[in-house]
Amino acid sequence: MESICTTSFSLYTVPHRHSKKPRANTMLLTSIPCSCSPSPSFQSLPIRRRSAKKLLRTRISCSATTGSAASNGAVLSSVKDVLQLRKPSNSALEQLDIERGVCIPFRKYSPETVRNKVLESRGAILSLMLRGVEIVWSLGFYWSTLAYDFLVGRDEEVVPYRARQLRNLLCNLGPSFIKAGQVLANRPDIIREDYMNELCILQDDVPPFPNQTAFNIIEEELGQPLEAVFSRISSGTIAAASLGQVYRATLRSTGEDVAIKVQRPGIEPIIYRDLFLFRTLASFLNGISIQKLGCNAELIVDEFGEKLLEELDYTLEARNLEDFIENFKDDPTVKIPRVYKQLSGPRVLVMEWIDGIRCTNPQAIKDAGIDIDGFLTIGVSAALRQLLEFGLFHGDPHPGNIFAMRDGRIAYVDFGNVAVLSQQNKQILIDAVVHAVNEDYAEMANDFTRLGFLSPGTDVTPIIPALEAIWQNSLGKGLSDFNFRSVTGKFNQLVYNYPIRIPERFSLVIRSLLTQEGICFTLKPDFKFLEVAYPYVAKRLLTDPNPALRERLIQVLFKDGLFQWKRLENLIILAKENVAKMSSNPAVQVKRMQTQRDLKFERKLDLTDTIKDGARLFIVDEGIRRQLLLALTEDSKLHVEELVDVYRLVEDQIDLPSVAVEVARDFPTVVRDLLLSWSDSVLSDR
Repeated sequence: MESICTTSFSLYTVPHRHSKKPRANTMLLTSIPCSCSPSPSFQSLPIRRRSAKKLLRTRISCSATTGSAASNGAVLSSVKDVLQLRKPSNSALEQLDIERGVCIPFRKYSPETVRNKVLESRGAILSLMLRGVEIVWSLGFYWSTLAYDFLVGRDEEVVPYRARQLRNLLCNLGPSFIKAGQVLANRPDIIREDYMNELCILQDDVPPFPNQTAFNIIEEELGQPLEAVFSRISSGTIAAASLGQVYRATLRSTGEDVAIKVQRPGIEPIIYRDLFLFRTLASFLNGISIQKLGCNAELIVDEFGEKLLEELDYTLEARNLEDFIENFKDDPTVKIPRVYKQLSGPRVLVMEWIDGIRCTNPQAIKDAGIDIDGFLTIGVSAALRQLLEFGLFHGDPHPGNIFAMRDGRIAYVDFGNVAVLSQQNKQILIDAVVHAVNEDYAEMANDFTRLGFLSPGTDVTPIIPALEAIWQNSLGKGLSDFNFRSVTGKFNQLVYNYPIRIPERFSLVIRSLLTQEGICFTLKPDFKFLEVAYPYVAKRLLTDPNPALRERLIQVLFKDGLFQWKRLENLIILAKENVAKMSSNPAVQVKRMQTQRDLKFERKLDLTDTIKDGARLFIVDEGIRRQLLLALTEDSKLHVEELVDVYRLVEDQIDLPSVAVEVARDFPTVVRDLLLSWSDSVLSDR
């Protein structure tokens, strides 16, 4: 008899990608057949199908049973049937899936897909040869100048000039290299900081292609003449970039103003050709890259290629828009443009026109009567919600993609480039915040490993002092001295000196946070990011019912086994500050008047659920109960003052009768849990 895995299949509704509520056309495959020792690429990885309307996810469940060899063969046959859904994949992509916590069986990018697309096209060999010669000549000449500088001993003094030369070279080589340069600008694990700073200003602004060409593409996607859909369309482009350009138009049917995003003609074959050359070069250099730089060149190219092809697919951007709309639908401070899917396609995207003020014009924002402090508060809160709550993050929030609406809201456009974080990664990020608050740098180093910055098994001991120095130096005398730019600069040095690789998704997150902090500094030069971010995090920790966040709250409130009263007071003060700032925003006030309800923002901090959970935990958890009692009787004194101070902070934030009713309602359940806990302890003593 052999031990095999039993399997079961069932379908049920799950939330669509990163939106908060389920959709009827989204199904979940709960489990697939697997061996009792599944390969790493199939260890409980959700599968996201981006190219289909349904979202297919798999979860592996193994239970050892006995069965015959024939049964085992049937299981293996089922495995093959399921695995046929997957396109061919390479080890680098499988590693990427594991790090993200997701697996994508129907991805637009894979090395095999790129190779087939390129080699099956007409004149492929000649095109590859000519492009290869152009790239080798341009880059070869540049690298030869670097080698000459090194030989004559002037490599350091000419760095600013060589960095500008590299930026211009990438611009001249076209869209793929412009995008590659923008990625390198956030990869201190690949290039040094002075080159990164130059690439940070790399722009993909290029001359627009002819209007008639754009209009022909729009008509091809719509399947009807422009005049039948639009009563007016701008005679020139509103914006032009390496991958596409934007027009403003008016819908004939409703009179609404819309933005039309049109893909540059013939761009897809160019991108595929360059990706093929990138991947070919990476395969030759991968051994050297791993040995000398500690990073997988193939994996870096695969991450880059996947994101670049996602930007080319406007149907994916439309779905990103829908997910952002769903996530922020109850948030009156954030505006996401509506997408017109019936008028959109792979090469054309039609969305609501945003009539706002660009964030590069602080005087215009002030003249519109918008409170700068309030606007920055909602901007930081919106960014943190994307990162820590939704796991779907705007990856390119430069000043041209963020607007201030005249009613005080913040508006986002251009959702082709988004960062996706798994639930596990969101929880690890919150862990990192908690460990930073507790100054637990050893655990912070372990968080880097769990997030994919360090390879599993890497000795983090040398990194711990460096992390402590970075954090302490960045904080200086307090929160007012902290900014992401200084932290990133110090972190880049750490990355350059240690075997740290920055995953692409976190490269986007870092770039996004730096860009948004830069916008904040433009609008308010003395802006303090943490003074806005901390109140949001405090409110999340105190009010979010998620069990994982409840656990993090306990970690924050206890240090070395002692309850930290001052931390609790600070958390409450910061959370109340966040509620006050958000609820005073004009957009919230207008929405309340329109709907007669508070939506996502309450007038006061609601701690009812937190207090109820705390009371329950105090009764059931003996360890927590003992620690709290020790905190109240520390030094053989009854510490009532701290408890009174906390109560004074929250007395106007809670409805005591409501709390009493909730506790009484749950009392039987609490008693049952208490008895079960007591019986377990008695049995364990025996």
